[in-house]
Amino acid sequence: MTSATSTGLEQRTELLDSWVEKRRQIACLEAEASDLLAERMRLARSDADASPFHRDAIHRSMVAEYSAAGRMTQGSVEYAFTDAGFLDASHPRVREAFRRGTISGAHVREIVRAAGVVREAVNNGRADADVLPLYDTVAVIVAERETAARTRVHLRELAAVLSGSTTTERHARAASERTVTVRPAGDGLSVLTVVLPEHLATAILDRLTQLAHAVIRGRDDREPVLEPIDDGEDPVYPEDIAHDDPSRDDYAIFGDGTFTTDPTCPAGPAVERIPADTRTLDQVRADLLIDLLLASDPSAANGSGLDNIQGRIHVTVAATTLAGCDDRSAQLDGHGPLHPDIARDLAGRNGGWSRLFLDPTGLVVETDTYRPTEPMRRFLRARDQHCRFPGCRMPVHRCQIDHTFDHAKGGRTNIHNLGHLCATHHVIKHPDVADDHRWTAHQRPDGTVDWLSPLGRTYRDSPRRRVMFV
Repeated sequence: MTSATSTGLEQRTELLDSWVEKRRQIACLEAEASDLLAERMRLARSDADASPFHRDAIHRSMVAEYSAAGRMTQGSVEYAFTDAGFLDASHPRVREAFRRGTISGAHVREIVRAAGVVREAVNNGRADADVLPLYDTVAVIVAERETAARTRVHLRELAAVLSGSTTTERHARAASERTVTVRPAGDGLSVLTVVLPEHLATAILDRLTQLAHAVIRGRDDREPVLEPIDDGEDPVYPEDIAHDDPSRDDYAIFGDGTFTTDPTCPAGPAVERIPADTRTLDQVRADLLIDLLLASDPSAANGSGLDNIQGRIHVTVAATTLAGCDDRSAQLDGHGPLHPDIARDLAGRNGGWSRLFLDPTGLVVETDTYRPTEPMRRFLRARDQHCRFPGCRMPVHRCQIDHTFDHAKGGRTNIHNLGHLCATHHVIKHPDVADDHRWTAHQRPDGTVDWLSPLGRTYRDSPRRRVMFV
């Protein structure tokens, strides 16, 4: 007799398999759509060759028609045509994987766009033509194992290596493109877009996140921000009035968070209540950004104690580059190549750098420091870079170090049994979770973590290589 548990397991397995297959079919259809766009571009080029004076108008007309027919913005259609054209002309291996459905349209976008510097290097004679097939081969391998976001980081590093020493030049050129734009988003909202150096953008978001967490932690204890009674040259606030001063009666404050501002009003006292602060993390970050840009410092309404919070980033740079012996690209952990001059500047401003020792495959095996437990933390921060659940990119400073094999069951506290997990993925392997829903993890000697799902599927997360051999 089949038990209810096994029946439920079979049903969940079938649903997962069906969903994965449907995603593969969607990728195949996306590949067909891309082929259609590539074919349309060939027709447009033929039309433009026949009427060269109208080349721009022919292209604009084509994009406008597809935009109208697909009910898409012209920018999105323009990107789709560009990606389809490069995919058709320069990336046959990626195109075949796309047609098989083993990689998605999101992966293809990251592959094609990261390859821009490689194509540029080949066209300018700085790299051999055979580096593009090599890029394609590695790109497919990575994309079939990783999310689109992780694929982007891997391939940006690969592209920087294959295109030669162009990171410094590209970053210098890109720095001139920094800008701020605003576009309406409807319903009284606008989208503020800031294009700036990546390490600064990462630090800004991290500082806003820290500030927002500080606000959320302290908002229950926040005192009401009351307007001054007399806002002349020397403003008088309610808290400035002595408790036995008769004038204090004109501005009564109650302990439950309510206060009156005009008790002599004929219509009766005007009572205001401070509503509970129910803003989400994103909303608090947005409000803090407004405060910081318009008022220089967070306003009193967002609480105090935020002055010493700074943005955090993690950078890896070779000692020879730091010493000025070469101009190899540094790495902004979790994002990609970083201009070596920026890394040197950051090193001069910060005393918290860690020396890393690598094995021949590029994996971190040791860090030097004096404190007995800190070396392990530094090693794990350098090795993991983000949460070790497959596909998760939560940075390590927002994760917890977890025993892969539960310490309460005899798991040892060493680097081969430790890894960073975000709050979400730490919970799913907790012993309190029922067996039908609990994940288990096994860490290999090289730092690779194999995750076993409740359905018996294994998903692997491998540590990032710090050195890339081509």
